[in-house]
Amino acid sequence: MKTNEKIIIVGGGLSGLTLAYLLSKKNIEITILEASDRLGGRIQTIKGISGTPLELGATWFSEIHSNLISLLDELNLKKYPQYSRGKSLFQTKSFEPPQEFYVPESENPSFRIANGTQSLIDTLIEKIPDESILLNTKVVSINEVNDKVAIEITDGGLYEADKVIISIPPQLVASKINFSPILNNSLVKILPTIQTWMAGAIKFTLEYSEPFWRNEGYSGMLYSHAGIVMEMYDHTNLEEDKFGLTGFLNGAAAAYNQEVRKEFVLRQLKELLGIKALNPIAYFDKIWMDEFILSGNPVIHRPHQNNGHPLLQMEYMNGKLLFNGTETATEYAGYLEGAIIAAKRTFNKIIN
Repeated sequence: MKTNEKIIIVGGGLSGLTLAYLLSKKNIEITILEASDRLGGRIQTIKGISGTPLELGATWFSEIHSNLISLLDELNLKKYPQYSRGKSLFQTKSFEPPQEFYVPESENPSFRIANGTQSLIDTLIEKIPDESILLNTKVVSINEVNDKVAIEITDGGLYEADKVIISIPPQLVASKINFSPILNNSLVKILPTIQTWMAGAIKFTLEYSEPFWRNEGYSGMLYSHAGIVMEMYDHTNLEEDKFGLTGFLNGAAAAYNQEVRKEFVLRQLKELLGIKALNPIAYFDKIWMDEFILSGNPVIHRPHQNNGHPLLQMEYMNGKLLFNGTETATEYAGYLEGAIIAAKRTFNKIIN
């Protein structure tokens, strides 16, 4: 790469921030343009009323996700296994008792990040110069101008860079950003068909003052074909002094408002776990369908459709435009691991 090259990263999720961190370590000038009012993308940890870290977004990973674990080690962040001891429940029909089953202690458990996945985002932010991060900055066009790239935002402001790295879901690129000159026709056709992982998912969390399910021999793990809760897991923190449950609601729940969703969740959990389930300290949920994850009319037929597509590995605008982000990864696309794999791949392209 040229000396003093300026890089603009569009999108401040895990992949964009990891790339910014790697480039900053090389003293390369970077600017992150993030459309929303926060960083983290599909990672979003909130604090409950008693301070419990509650995940509304990406949560779990495993030992096979070596790039993520390596980054956690480098940043001195701890991981810990997902709790699974005790009776788990499988609900096939609403009018039949749930089936009980036990999950054996796994040699390869799922893991969570201590203090929430957001701690990974927050630690990366600490490693990046404050002035390099711009929130509420929506990119509307990217134009090649001689040996530079001009990036226009919604208020008409312009930024100039030697390279621009797109780190938002490819489907959003198709519906939100104009390019001049127009991108390769094959790429233009493929972008709307690239599935955005978690798009449309409804994540819920409950905070409790005590882990009543553990006290009564339950793991907190639930799978259901009958209620609003499709799957659920124990969400107690590493120190085991703050307690919660988390999981996913069925897609039809998006039609209800949050209060109705909460009512149905508590009703289902009371039937399965007992009356103590009715007394959470707090309830939160999030439907992942806002403008920062899904827009326009995507053409999606299956999960991970066209993730890691060869056209996303290529450079455009004479090497000035690259695609980054977890959906571009050729392994573990859509996951935390994929975000870091993509960032490392893009980093190596830039510096070599």
